[in-house]
Amino acid sequence: MTEEELLARVKPGCICKGIKLYRILEAIEAGADSYEEIAGITGIGGGSCKSRRCREKVANLLKK
Repeated sequence: MTEEELLARVKPGCICKGIKLYRILEAIEAGADSYEEIAGITGIGGGSCKSRRCREKVANLLKK
């Protein structure tokens, strides 16, 4: 496992829901290509920030 993969296991993907970054990355690798799709797969969004933080994070990941 690479250092980047290890960090993704501990970094937050959705702080409000406690979902780790690697779950978002897995959804993207599986073919999800929109925030809505990724949210449906991972459960991110809809927390106290109203998806502001994780939506921006997903947008940046999808650009890569």
